[in-house]
Amino acid sequence: MDTEAQPTERDRSSRPSGSETTTSEPAGPEDRSLFALVARVSSWVPGGRITLTLLLCLVFLLSLSTFVLRPFQIPSGSMEPGLRIGDRVLVNKLAYRFGAVPQRGDIVVFDGTGYFGHADYIKRVVGVGGDRVVCCDREGRIQVNGRPVDESGFLHPGDSPSAVPFDVVVPGGTLFVLGDHRSDSSDSRDHLGSPGGGMIPVDDVIGRADGIVWPFGHATRLHRPDVYARVPDAGRAGAHG
Repeated sequence: MDTEAQPTERDRSSRPSGSETTTSEPAGPEDRSLFALVARVSSWVPGGRITLTLLLCLVFLLSLSTFVLRPFQIPSGSMEPGLRIGDRVLVNKLAYRFGAVPQRGDIVVFDGTGYFGHADYIKRVVGVGGDRVVCCDREGRIQVNGRPVDESGFLHPGDSPSAVPFDVVVPGGTLFVLGDHRSDSSDSRDHLGSPGGGMIPVDDVIGRADGIVWPFGHATRLHRPDVYARVPDAGRAGAHG
């Protein structure tokens, strides 16, 4: 005699199906509160959720421009041929935060108030604090800490490194900056006799220009030229040769 209990038809039909046992978990209090808040704010704003979404996007873009990235339009030909009038570059405002400092060869945007004029300027860093920058050697090249710098890769065609001779030591916490189009650039050379000696305080640097974003046909990333990597730090043997 078979003693194993066999399920009756009623037993089978009384078991809930898989679809009946699967239930979605109710939204938590936080989800319900957030949804209610969004719905409430949307009801206050003309246009509802579409307007609210656009406002949030605007706030995000303004925050991005204020604290992280900022577009800058090239106002003159002082940085040609790399940067042309009307080009828009993206300025990285975090490049020199958290202990980082400008490097030779960087293209920086800075506030020239009290030094160059009441405006923002864009130039290339040629000397940093402690550097001795001299123009020019027997071959017409600028020297930084006794090392000649071959600027032919970015200097405007037909320009000399400088028609104005100079021999300066860059104070700590400041920068010596030049435009790539030397014959059409008002830069540190033109303010050697002004307050600050033509040097730009690092604290007045807004950020580093990392790339051209407009026009699209001219869009490119901006790199630090390799020629500056061979320049010795100030104070090393031969820096004043």
